[in-house]
Amino acid sequence: MSNYSNIPDSHKPISMWGYFGYEILFAIPVVGFIVLLVFALGGTSNINLRNFARSKFCYLIICIIIIGILLMTGVLTGFLQTFQK
Repeated sequence: MSNYSNIPDSHKPISMWGYFGYEILFAIPVVGFIVLLVFALGGTSNINLRNFARSKFCYLIICIIIIGILLMTGVLTGFLQTFQK
């Protein structure tokens, strides 16, 4: 195992279990989203954790956009089919 004692706290790597724990934390519906926003907007001094939170936030935004597009196309398709009958 590597020795990380000479690395500053702001650059310490996150362990595999750390990533796993943060994934579970971010999956909690309301609290997880608030913690995700706090970490993504600079609420932590660890750069790795901040970047991980930012990547999860971008992933969440992309998923919301895709779901929105799918819902809109489904709704519009259903709406148009009602008038064609």
